[in-house]
Amino acid sequence: MANSINDYSPLEQHLLNDFQRDLTLSTTPFADMAKQLNVSEQEVLQAIQSLQQRGVISRVGPVFRPNRIGVSTLAAMAIPQDKLECVARIISAFPEVNHNYEREHEYNLWFVVTASSEEHLDIVLYEIEQHAEFPLMSLPMLDDYFIDLGFQLKEAN
Repeated sequence: MANSINDYSPLEQHLLNDFQRDLTLSTTPFADMAKQLNVSEQEVLQAIQSLQQRGVISRVGPVFRPNRIGVSTLAAMAIPQDKLECVARIISAFPEVNHNYEREHEYNLWFVVTASSEEHLDIVLYEIEQHAEFPLMSLPMLDDYFIDLGFQLKEAN
C-alpha cells in the first residue's frame, strides 16, 4: 500500500482524486473518464483494476442515500487485531458492502451493507457473520445526516 498520493502513477492519481463524486450518469463512464484524461478507455480500466488488486479501492460505482433504493444498515464487529485484515477482506468481497473501515474502539471494523429488501439484508448479515466467524452488530439508521466522504488527495491541475 502506498503512503502518499505521489506513490501512484499520474493516471492513478487523477482517477483517485478527480472522480470521487459528480460523475455524469452515462452508459460509457470509463470511456468518459478516459476522454477527460486524454488516455484510452483500456488504460483507465487497467489502472482501476490495478488499484483494486492492490487494495487501494474496493469498487467503482454509485453510492445512494441510505434506504432510498433498497435498505441498508451500518454494521460493526469487534475483531482481534491479528485477524482484522483477513476479516476486512472477507467483508469487502460481499457485493452488498460498499465500504468498510477500521476505527479505534472495541468495535474496530465498521461497514455499510445495502440490499434489495429487509429479507435480503438479514441474509447478507447472517452470511457475513458465518464467513467472518465473529458476531456482528447491526445499527440501522434512525436519523439521516449527509456527510461528504470525498477527499481531496492532490491539487487539481
